[in-house]
Amino acid sequence: MKLLNFAVIKLTICLICGIIIGFYFSIPIKTILISLSLFTLSLIVSYFYCETYKKSSLLFTGFAFAVFILVGILSTSIYDETNRSLHYVNSTIEYTNYQDFSFRIKKRLKSDNYNHKYIAEIESLNAKKAIGQILINLDKDSLQNELTVDNLYFTNTKLSEVVKPKNPFQFDYHNYLKQRNVNHQIYIKQDELILLKSDSKSIAGYAHAFRKSVNFKLKKNGFKPEALAIINALLLGQRQDISPEIYNNYVNAGTIHILAVSGLHVGIIFLILTQILKPLHRIKHGKHVIKPILIVLLLWCFAFIAGLSPSVTRAVTMFSIIAISQHLRRPTNIYNTLTISAFLMLLFKPIYLFDVGFQMSYLAVLAIVSIQPILYNLWKAPNLVLNKFWEIFTVTVAAQIGVAPIGLFYFHQFPGLFFVSNLVIIPVLGLILGLGILVIALALLNILPSVLVTVFSFIINTLNAFIAWVAQFEDFLLRDISFSIYHVFSSYLIIITGLYLWKRRTLKSLHYSLMSLLLFSCVLLHTKYKNTCEEFIIFNKNRTTVLAKKTNQSLMLYHDLDSLTTKEDKTIKNYQVGSFINTTFNDSLKTVYTYKNNIILIIDSLGIYNVNGFKPNLILLRNSPKINLDRLIDSLKPEQIIADASNYKSYVNRWKQTCMHKKIPFHSTYEKGVFILK
Repeated sequence: MKLLNFAVIKLTICLICGIIIGFYFSIPIKTILISLSLFTLSLIVSYFYCETYKKSSLLFTGFAFAVFILVGILSTSIYDETNRSLHYVNSTIEYTNYQDFSFRIKKRLKSDNYNHKYIAEIESLNAKKAIGQILINLDKDSLQNELTVDNLYFTNTKLSEVVKPKNPFQFDYHNYLKQRNVNHQIYIKQDELILLKSDSKSIAGYAHAFRKSVNFKLKKNGFKPEALAIINALLLGQRQDISPEIYNNYVNAGTIHILAVSGLHVGIIFLILTQILKPLHRIKHGKHVIKPILIVLLLWCFAFIAGLSPSVTRAVTMFSIIAISQHLRRPTNIYNTLTISAFLMLLFKPIYLFDVGFQMSYLAVLAIVSIQPILYNLWKAPNLVLNKFWEIFTVTVAAQIGVAPIGLFYFHQFPGLFFVSNLVIIPVLGLILGLGILVIALALLNILPSVLVTVFSFIINTLNAFIAWVAQFEDFLLRDISFSIYHVFSSYLIIITGLYLWKRRTLKSLHYSLMSLLLFSCVLLHTKYKNTCEEFIIFNKNRTTVLAKKTNQSLMLYHDLDSLTTKEDKTIKNYQVGSFINTTFNDSLKTVYTYKNNIILIIDSLGIYNVNGFKPNLILLRNSPKINLDRLIDSLKPEQIIADASNYKSYVNRWKQTCMHKKIPFHSTYEKGVFILK
């Protein structure tokens, strides 16, 4: 049966199209509901027409597709909390003023160097009922306790927008949070919070309390912070406490996927539960009723404890469908099972479509079920041990093929030793999960023997040491690979047509495969042509000045940074990767630059600019020069003034007012980000 003959797959594709339309186009809910009602009525009429006259109608199919596209659009509109009248963005408040807030902690995020971070749900604003989510930045203090999920707090502070990216190809955290219904943030200190009495408790709160209790018991039994962080990641779905060093080791070794609870973890737990609950086969309805129900309940309990991330939700949904199909004694098609789980998740949480973990999780599973059998049949292992290693190896390679294009697009690196680390990690992960569940259960019952603590800590520490050993081979980690969205789509087209060619081996399938290769070649040519432009860039770099001239795929940098800082600087690196730069040169900062028909004068802290007969088009102020800007503008008559992030903000604000008074364009990289002359 052809893949797209499955109705559920077609309808899920329509739902996805609707979600994309809903996210990128603002359509009033009233319009969506009217359209959905009309198309649903047309669908019902066309159905009865087909049934009465025993005809298959393309009209019915078209209406069905339209209905599910509209369902996707409606789902996206309902998900967007700003469409609700009670949302705080729809209230008449001045964001520059202090406001009275009461909010409930919803989720703990990973802390940065200065703040603990939380997602909170607003309960009231200025003594009026309000809804909406905000990002809480709580100033770090060694004496303070962390905020607890479900606790209700009051504060008086200002709302501010999450900072938008100020340089090209930088991660857009503002858009990331906005897609997840977090529109503003607040910065507060512990003494600015008042804990309010509240008896309300959510499922997330109970899950947080359970995780807290588990951590307390494990600490009490002697587990060290590093081992605890891995236990939290692998068994409780919380990665916030993993140190940057360990996290980077897992990234560089190509094994970061095991730190996010996903299909691999849930699959192992599913197998463990299947074996543990085997005694139920002896009682009436035990095998086909009680056992599947218990498995589904326990899997969803695990999902809630792990924080209902997209990867764990997808995996638990899929294995729940498998358990239910076993109860119904019906064979399951893995593509249908995957699609049903995706359909249900996207229907209720359309934002999952744009989640990197969701995308990589599904692509990995699809690659495993499609490519792994082909790779596995290429060689027959002579014994059981080699066969198991060959099976793990082919699974790893298949999954890597599935996620490589999208991984290159998001992370711009490829771990060359992924197969080495995964050959060890996948078998060990089963041991850690099985033993970890036992350790947690015994710890909660206060009967955890110290020998088990020692053994389990040794296994985790050995795993970390192995990952660190693999990660040290940096030459095998391919970094800073430029890869656009066009490369992603054309790469997946090559993989799909290549699979089709392998299975069919016809002239038609060969044509498809060659056409996909031709398309990828066209993308390469388009990328090269697109990047044959020239630019002069003034980056927004805190406390320093970084300028650049881009010519085709070469970059000349002007700065006063040391060589190591330049090499590791993310602002420069992001631009190099995003602009497909092949070669980069470095030079010191100059006073005057010419670009096309523009003369750019740099005025630094010395404040020297008065040169007879010299008329620059643009002036860049850096390092807070003590100048009279009125006099400068009258003297040089520039077309525009630019101030970068090396200046004091108070100076920049004063210069901005002067330029407004003089009616001359002013560009502050603090506010507007990078300045680019094309």
